[in-house]
Amino acid sequence: MQLGISTYTYGWAVGVPGNRPAQPLDELRLLDQAVRLGVRLVQFGDNWPLHELADEQLAELSRQSVQQGITLEIGARGLTEAHLYRYIALADRLQSRLLRFVLDTVDYEPSVEVIIDLLRNALPDLDGANVTLGIENHDRLLAREFADIVERVGSSRVGICLDSVNSMGAGEGLAEVVRTLAPYTVNLHLKDFGIQRPPHLMGFQIDGRIAGQGMLNIPWLVDQVSQYGRCQTAILEQWVVPESTLADSIRKEAVWAEESLTHLKNSGLFTVDHTS
Repeated sequence: MQLGISTYTYGWAVGVPGNRPAQPLDELRLLDQAVRLGVRLVQFGDNWPLHELADEQLAELSRQSVQQGITLEIGARGLTEAHLYRYIALADRLQSRLLRFVLDTVDYEPSVEVIIDLLRNALPDLDGANVTLGIENHDRLLAREFADIVERVGSSRVGICLDSVNSMGAGEGLAEVVRTLAPYTVNLHLKDFGIQRPPHLMGFQIDGRIAGQGMLNIPWLVDQVSQYGRCQTAILEQWVVPESTLADSIRKEAVWAEESLTHLKNSGLFTVDHTS
């Protein structure tokens, strides 16, 4: 399973709604960061909407990724017909074999039936572009509903992008989610986490941790997913607990990324390129 980074490895540097850095991390610097960290896989998530880039920027991204020996994976949010076909074309152009999709947006929540129809209709285009679509488990649908979507579409071109934390937002534990979705997983999001009580003891707080320093049993997760042979890539994502300033948060997530990747590379669970 090849290890990589994504735009969600550096969420604060890319920018979050209402808190954008003056000079956000751009697509070419993200490639440079991957090389510096010793990985050759970069995933662009929905927090970096590639369809908004100018044609010459996309061309340069493609050229630089080839020159640096980096495999690209791309992603989007909001599974509408137009957006789906737009991103299949982008995946084809950038030679991304994986297209990761978050189904919903703030004001758009397609029904299960609409999702299935859209994906079935797109199968010839996915085949033509040699792209596999991974639906990311998010916090509206339950794991069983995600599995039903994949089963009913009935194609190896559609699977699950398994995120290690997102389904907690739907009230589901990791063991249940992995048991249900591991057979369909085509891409893994490694996001370590911690759960703690706040000082007032009223409830729990879930937030991110450096990989290997939280509650995520990474060897177990990789073993569960690997048994089915569909998942070829694993991406470090981070929920970095913010500091008092954006600049400090950006510096902190860079440290977390380095420490996380050191741990993951030393674990022996992953490759860092196609040949290693």
